Amino acid sequence: MKAYFAGGCFWCITPIFKMYGVDKVICGYCGGDEVNPSYEDVKVQKTGHRETIMLEYDPKVVSYEQLLEIYLENIDPFDSEGQYIDKGFSYTTAIYYTTEEEKTLSLEKIGQLEKEHGKKAEIKIEQFKSFYEAEEYHQDYYLKNPEEFQKELETSGRKILQ
Repeated sequence: MKAYFAGGCFWCITPIFKMYGVDKVICGYCGGDEVNPSYEDVKVQKTGHRETIMLEYDPKVVSYEQLLEIYLENIDPFDSEGQYIDKGFSYTTAIYYTTEEEKTLSLEKIGQLEKEHGKKAEIKIEQFKSFYEAEEYHQDYYLKNPEEFQKELETSGRKILQ
């Protein structure tokens, strides 16, 4: 099965899902209408796409509900401007659902989160329409560029230094 989550910088959220039994994580773009957008155009907000990860997973190993929980624990769900230091529409959060069950589960999880924190989450829930795979150098960035990846996590505010 496949799931689609926009959580800011796709480099930063890729590795966490692999730790929880997701078979494959692909960086790409969702939400816009332009066909085959480039990273350069998405990054400067020209296309209406968000940086998104596509997860290929076995629901016997990890459920969609578990994927939602992992996603929500690894983003700032209350930031309407983007994620951490990455600002702009392309870095805003969204869940792209492919079934009504995914939509319902997403709404329930976000509702629980809002109730827990007493404020509105800024996560869009949109019907999936298309996914465009990002350029190859974005795929598994954390493996190809471990030092730069660590710097990105620290600079972005996602990883707190002790």
